[in-house]
Amino acid sequence: MSDKIIDPNDAIDFMIANSKRYAQAKANRTYLEEYRKTMKAELCKEALAAKIEAVNAQEREAYSHPDYKEHLLAIKAAVEEEERLRWLLVAAQARIDVWRSMEASNRMIEKAAM
Repeated sequence: MSDKIIDPNDAIDFMIANSKRYAQAKANRTYLEEYRKTMKAELCKEALAAKIEAVNAQEREAYSHPDYKEHLLAIKAAVEEEERLRWLLVAAQARIDVWRSMEASNRMIEKAAM
């Protein structure tokens, strides 16, 4: 077990400092996921303009388009950043919980020593 002193205030400060970054990361991911539908519709429309009339062929063209593939990579990066920040915030909360448990144990030890 680590002898590192846990300061719950540091954990709380970290959570406050990173809450906006986490919110922005989540907003970015949501936007990219929703925009994917718009992009697909626009690429299907381009395929229709190129005289591809079958809907499944339009979808195939949209899904295989380089812009769509690039967009999927952007979604991947957004999800990765959101999850990274989320787990840092979860870890900060866990530190507070560990500190709380340690303080309770210390109080019990003090009572027993009296």
